Amino acid sequence: MRRLLLPILMALAINGAAQTNPKFVYTEASELTLTGKLMDTPNPYHRVDTTRFKGFTKSENNQVRNSAGIAVAFRTNSKSISVLTKYGDVGWPVNTSGFSARGYDLYILDRSLNSSKGQWIWAGAGIPGDLSKPFNIISDMDGSFKECLMYLPILSEEYSIKIGVEEGAVLEPLENPFSHRIGIFGSSFTHGISTSRAGMAYPAIFSRETGLQLLSLGCSGNCKMQDYFADVLAAADVDAYIFDAFSNPSIEQIKERLFPFIEKIQAAHPGKPLIFQRTIYREWRNFNKKIDQEQAAKIEVADSLMKIACKKYKDVYYIYPSASATDHETTQDGTHPSDRGYQLWARSIEKPVKKILRKYGIVAGR
Repeated sequence: MRRLLLPILMALAINGAAQTNPKFVYTEASELTLTGKLMDTPNPYHRVDTTRFKGFTKSENNQVRNSAGIAVAFRTNSKSISVLTKYGDVGWPVNTSGFSARGYDLYILDRSLNSSKGQWIWAGAGIPGDLSKPFNIISDMDGSFKECLMYLPILSEEYSIKIGVEEGAVLEPLENPFSHRIGIFGSSFTHGISTSRAGMAYPAIFSRETGLQLLSLGCSGNCKMQDYFADVLAAADVDAYIFDAFSNPSIEQIKERLFPFIEKIQAAHPGKPLIFQRTIYREWRNFNKKIDQEQAAKIEVADSLMKIACKKYKDVYYIYPSASATDHETTQDGTHPSDRGYQLWARSIEKPVKKILRKYGIVAGR
């Protein structure tokens, strides 16, 4: 009897191990659907082709090779999803979660929550303990087909990103869930600094909420309306632009660069809307008088110049975002918003941006 039971028990043990540790089949993410990319690049996870566009500082060159704002959309019935990455430059910031800087953030569409378009529900986030090895971003799902959206790291460069599904499961591209192509250029705020997960950058939140595709070129500390960044933006195939243009530059740079920046982009894209955002209130201002005075002075200059710009140039607009709440508990470090602050920012610009874009026939789903 014991001789008969032993093979049975061994078979059960092997079967249980197989269920616990499924075999994965991997597909390069670029063979699926990439959303949020401003332009085609030789490395599909870069945001700008740095072999074509020149003039960047070393820091800027690294940043435009980060995959910030890019997500991969796919459909699968796998019960588990694994990710295997070959990293280039890897970010280890002190003011941003590792999940956001060098990890991944997964959302799944729940069509039962919104009859017209469904709702993107957070499903998992993670990063491998050993960057050279795969990790499961989610496990133990029910095996039904899921529409997935996985955000890529915001402060790292990748040479390869492979998505693994269980052997025998289906993995296929999902049609881009967002419509139109709206370029957004901005500071660390737009880049997503201080987020806990990559999908909490305000352009990502905005796209999930509105269905409009934002193509992020957030460059932390380096969005100063430089002429060479204007060249990149002018070369992009877009329907509209949004700018977080006044958070990084000095007063002198704003005065010197704003009008030429507008003129270069309008020359390449006449008739397309250019939506500028006032910089947000920074909580450091609450008691630090020097910062308060500096920020107030910069906002005053930007306001006065944008008043002129909106009259001087057709198709130029100025809106007022907010990442603050009455309790003043929406900041991570005094400068950057927390996840809650970025949610408030995305919601604060949703109505004005949609109203402006509607004038140009830019509506989600069309």
